[in-house]
Formats: sequence, structure tokens, C-alpha cells
Amino acid sequence: MRASLSLKQARRIALAAQGLDKVRPAGPVTSRAVGRTFAQLHLVQIDSVNVLSRSHYLPFFSRLGNYDRSILHRMAAIPPRRMMEYWAHEASFIRPEHFHDLVQWQNRKWVGASAMDPELRHGVASRVLRELAAGKPLTAAELTARLGHVEDRQKENWGWNWNAVKRVLEHLFEEGLVSAASRTDSFERRYTLTSKVLAVGRPPEGQAVDPEAAMDRLIDAAARAHGIGTVRCFADYFRTPMRAAAVSVSHLVEAGRLEPVTVAGWDKPLYLHKEARIPRTANGRALLSPFDSLVFERRRLEALFGFHYRIEIYTPEPKRRFGYYVLPFLLRDRIVARVDLKADRANGRLLAKATHAEPDDPEDTAVELAAELELMAQWLGLQDVVVSPRGDLAAALADALSARRTVYPLSGNSATAPCVSPVD
Repeated sequence: MRASLSLKQARRIALAAQGLDKVRPAGPVTSRAVGRTFAQLHLVQIDSVNVLSRSHYLPFFSRLGNYDRSILHRMAAIPPRRMMEYWAHEASFIRPEHFHDLVQWQNRKWVGASAMDPELRHGVASRVLRELAAGKPLTAAELTARLGHVEDRQKENWGWNWNAVKRVLEHLFEEGLVSAASRTDSFERRYTLTSKVLAVGRPPEGQAVDPEAAMDRLIDAAARAHGIGTVRCFADYFRTPMRAAAVSVSHLVEAGRLEPVTVAGWDKPLYLHKEARIPRTANGRALLSPFDSLVFERRRLEALFGFHYRIEIYTPEPKRRFGYYVLPFLLRDRIVARVDLKADRANGRLLAKATHAEPDDPEDTAVELAAELELMAQWLGLQDVVVSPRGDLAAALADALSARRTVYPLSGNSATAPCVSPVD
């Protein structure tokens, strides 16, 4: 018979697998702690929106608190690298050991130069590869200048109006021949040959990767990161094909890595990973990025937490329900609120532009959220938290911040109480 779990047990398993079940560690956050967190997650998604912070920084804050973001820069840019860029859930930092497996299964041909004239593409690619082999990492703009490439820029096409060099670079990136050695301050990739980024890894020289074995490894990693989930959950983590993922799930069941289970109230075939922990309690507290791996798969999020979530960045402002950049607020084993946040860097303020409670949120939601916002402001180097009156939790949050400020003043701005301001 299949093991049967309660929904609360499943929830705690999922939180433990994502490193969100415990109170954050006290004291300074070490490089080792950041590395362990990344190893547990396997990937963090990259997104260009910087209204609060670059999205790949936020999952580490959610799990570790006030940490030094330069740790991630070193992990991604200094050999031997502990993280590298490639396509996974979307554009992501991944563990290098997953790279060769992902190359077998990623198919993002719309991103780069697959639609270009083949002769032009091959000609530009040859010159790009020669330049990168001979010299230091370069941005697309630097390579364009180095190659002396000139073209009429198209203004009407989607795709950020990339020139041929940038499109070919992204094509080579998709194929796994080119990677990012690092990023500039403006977040541009510095491209180099992938062989210069990967110190070691599968496959050995001249030996091909078996696609089926690669999928088994990816699904096993995805299942570890979930703790418990469906085939769709596991496939979605690295954005691998459902049919191939289902075959790998059956392989992992046969190998004893996954166990079929049932969860009361979750009416789907479910699998528990062999290494999953089932904590007796969950005591974490975190604001979650819209691109956090806990919220990747929206159906899973709703089944586990009863939380319906969508990113409204691309929704016209009059039609948004909760705001532009809304972070779910996790408290213990529930998602209890959502906050539309913005970093007003020019004025040193963290803006809570809208704050909404979930049904039956606990009495301490506003108090705990106030503490979390103050911690986030300190991490971002901001001196104040400003609450706008939009949302049913806004007034209670402003009161909680005012009460905290008399006891725990924000560093560098102890005389300024949090305020309620008009909606921007």
C-alpha cells in the first residue's frame, strides 16, 4: 500500500526540501552557508527586473537573511565555479554538474540565431569562437566592436533588437559552446568558451552523455529539491519534457529513489524522495521572490498552500489585483500575506506599496512581516520602510512597524518612524 501523508506533512516536507522550514541561522552568513543553500536548490532563476533586487539574490535572503551578495559573484565568476549560467527553469544559475545533462534536453531555439541565414550565422560564429578562444571574456558590445561588425538595426522586431553578434552569442550559449564568465555592473554577460568555465565535469573528453541517464539525474535532483511532488512538478523544475520526465520517475521508483505516496486533499499521483525530511514543525519566515523555486509550479503552490498566485508585471496597471512586484510572505507552514515591494534607492526607502492578508491569517502576521521588512531594508542598504495604505493589512503593518521602531530602530535612521504615505 502507498504511504499516506497529511497535507500539513506534505507542506513541511516541501519547505524542508527548499530550506525554508527553520529559523534563519544567527550570526554572519558564511560563503559555506550560501554554497550549501545553492547546492540544496540546484538552481536560481535569473530575471532582468530590478525593482526590488535582482531575482537571483532574493532566494538566498529568504533562507539566510542578511548576507553579502558578493559571495554569489565569487561563486559564479572565480574558478572553480560553484554556479554557472544556462537555461534551466528559465535563464538560471545552475550547479555546474547539471550542465552537460541540461544541454541534452534544453531546446530554446527561439532565443538566439536559429532563424538567421545559415551562412551568416556560421561566419559570425566562427569569428566569435576564435576571438573568445584567443582572449579574455567579452560582452556582446565589446565583441561587436572587436569584430568590426556593423549592421542596420531593426526597430520593429521583438527580441530587444539584438544585432547579429548578440544573436549568435545567444545561439552558441544555447548550444553549450559559450557561457558567461561573469556579469558587468549593468548585468551584461561577459562571454567566454564554456570549456574555460567548466573545470571538470561530465562527459569525459570525446564521450557522449546518454540522454536517458541525463534525464534520470535531472529528475532526481528536481525531486530532491521538491521533497514531494508530481511528475509535472519535477519536470517543470528544469523545464524538461513531461513524457521523458515520467519515464525517469518510473526509473527512480524502481531504483528506490522515489516512493509513490498519497496526500489527503491533493488528488494527483505523488512521489516522495528517499532523502526527504518530514519535520515535526516548520518555523521559518520569508518573503519569497516571484521567481523563487518554491513558487515555480503554480498548481503545486495552490494544492499545498491554498495560495493562488500570478505575476502581474505584464498585466496593465488598472487590471492588477495586488501590484507590480508582489512577494508572498511565508510564516511557519503557511503563506499568510502578499506585499508589493519596491526599493526606492534614491531616497533610501523600502516601499510596501500594497499589503494584503490571506484568509484566516494568524494574529502575528503584521508583527512578523514588519520584522521581515526591516531585515530586508537593512540587507538592501535602505534606511526606512514606508507603508502605503493600499491593502487590508496595510494599517496593521504600519502600526507594527511604528511599535518596532521605538525598540529596534533601523540602522542609520533611528529617528525616523515608518509612515503611511499616499499610494504612488
